[in-house]
Amino acid sequence: MVSVPSVSYSITVRLEVPAGGSSVGQLTAAVEKAGGLVTALDVTGSGTDRIQVDVTCAATSSAHAGELVMALRSVPGVVIGKVSDRTFLVHLGGKIEVVSKVPIRNRDDLSLIYTPGVARVSQALVDNPDDARRLTIKRNTVAVVTDGSAVLGLGNIGATAALPVMEGKAALFKRFGGIDAFPICLDTQDPDEIVRTVQHIAPVFAGINLEDISAPRCFEIEARLRELLDIPVFHDDQHGTAIVVLAALHNALKVVGKDIGSIRIAMSGAGAAGHAIAQLLVAAGVTDIVAADINGVIHPGRADLTGVPTWYLEHCNPRGVVGDLRDAVLGADVFIGVSAPNVLSAADVATMAPNAIVFALANPEPEIDPRAAGEFAAVVATGRSDYPNQINNVLAFPGVFRGLLDARSRSVTTEMMIAAAKALAGTVKDEELNPSYIVPSVFHSGVADTVAEAVRGSVETIRRVAEETGEFPAIPV
Repeated sequence: MVSVPSVSYSITVRLEVPAGGSSVGQLTAAVEKAGGLVTALDVTGSGTDRIQVDVTCAATSSAHAGELVMALRSVPGVVIGKVSDRTFLVHLGGKIEVVSKVPIRNRDDLSLIYTPGVARVSQALVDNPDDARRLTIKRNTVAVVTDGSAVLGLGNIGATAALPVMEGKAALFKRFGGIDAFPICLDTQDPDEIVRTVQHIAPVFAGINLEDISAPRCFEIEARLRELLDIPVFHDDQHGTAIVVLAALHNALKVVGKDIGSIRIAMSGAGAAGHAIAQLLVAAGVTDIVAADINGVIHPGRADLTGVPTWYLEHCNPRGVVGDLRDAVLGADVFIGVSAPNVLSAADVATMAPNAIVFALANPEPEIDPRAAGEFAAVVATGRSDYPNQINNVLAFPGVFRGLLDARSRSVTTEMMIAAAKALAGTVKDEELNPSYIVPSVFHSGVADTVAEAVRGSVETIRRVAEETGEFPAIPV
């Protein structure tokens, strides 16, 4: 897959060139010849014979950024000054902060928000702990918890290196859901320690968002915390991905004119995301999923299934398919990949059913080049922002948590997630729907509000049914 210049590798080069002539034009030409893209060119200083220019350009990698600097240096008369990496500049000092909601202007203010006035509020919480959601930050606060064991495509990088990612997650919660989220990066990867720590900090929060915790430990951690806590616990790598996949699938099936109850799905990847996607698809009505991991199709005859959830053996592969991923894909209506780059070829897609759907979601390199998949598939989606139909968790988790917090829910259920997926799918109107637009942009107005409303409605329905029947719906683990 050919890389293209990205803002993720954007640099600003401060340099000087001779005044007049064609020097400025030569800068742009040099960058473009080296495979970069000039996104801004600003004159920041001027003298009688020299001018200072800030050249901002996008590269394809850190190494390529260095090549662009060398290309600029080769322009006659150029003197290179400071080179700034724009991504690192954004992260200087962190990306989030804590700001007081009330002014502290004088002694009266101090007496109200702190001692002695605050003691009255604390005593009120002794008398009625449930008032914490009304009288503290708990009502609108989520913990973003990781152990750094499976961060993005970087793998097990640990708690400190995971912090910038969790900060970014917290910023997304605020931007799209109006939720105050705190990054909690734990310097342990022991499930018992993680569960115990989250249990101890839970009184501050109205929800727990587990993030970037590797499988299979993430299954155990989530299940135990859901048993222990009276607030929602949501592993976004699993359920956020699953919600957006289901929403995208609903709309892709509309495009190709197929029904969710009659399709065959081939999956690549049986880790955290794959497990949750398969569970939600089955709950939504899919009856034929054939999943494959690095060792081939998952079926009862395999002796090497350590770490693979037994759920796959009980709910998938009804036709008894064996072999590798190519055998799973043969005749399938849908391919969903949450695995590794380049495990699927255009020739494999050609063996799928007519009007096939391909969701190649490995990041940053998908299971198949989207352009190659598009030769034979009717609808193609990826996890990347530089192709149509980006399957992005930010379409789900801000609205899901907004709805959970507003409804004061104590759990997350399959029904709530299906409601969120249907609401997300519905933000793309029928007149807008086409093979290149099956999910909205993350900046589409009203996405989080629509998802939140659906989740709130689902919570209220569950409560009403529970009051009438005394039965609560199952919580997936």
